[in-house]
Amino acid sequence: MSFTNEQAQAIHKLYPQAVRTASDIAYDKDGNEVAYDKAAVEAYIAANAYKAQRAAEYPSFADQFDTLYHGGYDAWKAQIQAIKDKYPKGATE
Repeated sequence: MSFTNEQAQAIHKLYPQAVRTASDIAYDKDGNEVAYDKAAVEAYIAANAYKAQRAAEYPSFADQFDTLYHGGYDAWKAQIQAIKDKYPKGATE
């Protein structure tokens, strides 16, 4: 089984000595295996899932600037806050 992109990123974040991942093994700079806690990796992914969910739903910068120009700061802030409320930090489904 191979790591998903999210798993590989979580391993690199949680275990900085891991510089490469292949299949389901993490390696340090010398090619030695790095032991990692799969539950910790999955918990990290779950706790940070809101970032990708928000990024996918935020309007493009062009659309955000259009909202600022036509609706003002309060309209832009409400638009962004609605997405932040939909995907709060640390919430898991």
